[in-house]
Amino acid sequence: MKAIYINAPGKVEIKEIDMPKRKPGEALLKVLYGGICGSDLGSYRGTFAYFDYPRIPGHEFSAVIEEIDENEYGLKKGMVVTCNPYFNCTKCSSCERGFVNACMDNQTMGCQRDGAFCEYITMPIERIYDGKGLDAKTLAAIEPFCISYHGVQRAGIKKGDKVLVVGAGTIGVLAGCAAKALGGEVYMCDVSENKLKYAVDTFGFDGAILNSSPDELEKAVGEITGQIDVRGNKLTYGFDVCIEAVGLPSTFQNCIDSAAFGGKVVLIGVGKKNLDFNFTLIQKKELNVFGSRNALKKDFVELIDLVKDKKADLDKVITNTYYFKDAEKAFADFDKNAADMLKVMIDFSKID
Repeated sequence: MKAIYINAPGKVEIKEIDMPKRKPGEALLKVLYGGICGSDLGSYRGTFAYFDYPRIPGHEFSAVIEEIDENEYGLKKGMVVTCNPYFNCTKCSSCERGFVNACMDNQTMGCQRDGAFCEYITMPIERIYDGKGLDAKTLAAIEPFCISYHGVQRAGIKKGDKVLVVGAGTIGVLAGCAAKALGGEVYMCDVSENKLKYAVDTFGFDGAILNSSPDELEKAVGEITGQIDVRGNKLTYGFDVCIEAVGLPSTFQNCIDSAAFGGKVVLIGVGKKNLDFNFTLIQKKELNVFGSRNALKKDFVELIDLVKDKKADLDKVITNTYYFKDAEKAFADFDKNAADMLKVMIDFSKID
């Protein structure tokens, strides 16, 4: 069969490899669509923290079941499905305490182990989720929605909270959608005017902030969240919740600076650079800072139902689709035009 490899930063190749062999408790799946994640783009650029070369990328995907044994989950041959791609060890203290998404030896497909960007894969049956009739391309976007949804839930957003999402890429936009669904007043922040306009116009967010400099960001935060104190002075209140969806030191600092006293900061983005900052600001503001890693089965199940019930439109997030044979071009185009592209899909359904 054919598979997509990232051999080194900037080097994508389609190779012929052996078909996977199904073990007891596994199903054989034919991949239909795969989404290029921000982490896959980081792997292509050489900036992602959890990637070794060469490797097959891809952990956002839909597939059809080709072979499967009888099972307790009601999964059958011919079903279009998606999967949980985060392989936890089951033995570490995190797993034993039920925090399987934060496994100390986690191996995510396409990151610490080979991913789904090939014609066929095998998966443990318990990691496979029925797509409930969703279109295969839409279903491939469930996993990134889970990442965003899990992070937003960490913040406990309630109706009326002012929410700032730093990063208007796929994860940021989907985090905004999840926050809005929970009643948040959502503002998107990014360095790209095009992404901000698309996000606000398409998804109906409450506003946008062009992150052109720390001073301009501070000014915008003041305009949106300013209040008059008892002495008649205008003060910057700050956002109740700030969600970091980029993975840069500067954007994490943006969130710390823009959060209200007693506010919450959620870190979803993944990077490999250090940040030197005045950590006493966390104490001064009594901030609640949450890490958010991967997602849980319940996130997948809940979001498949939510999208099926038309409470979220994932198709609007998919801006570009490439055929399998054009995988190298898909990565190169995304690398050069990331400011104008959200979710990039690769169509595996027709492979020459």
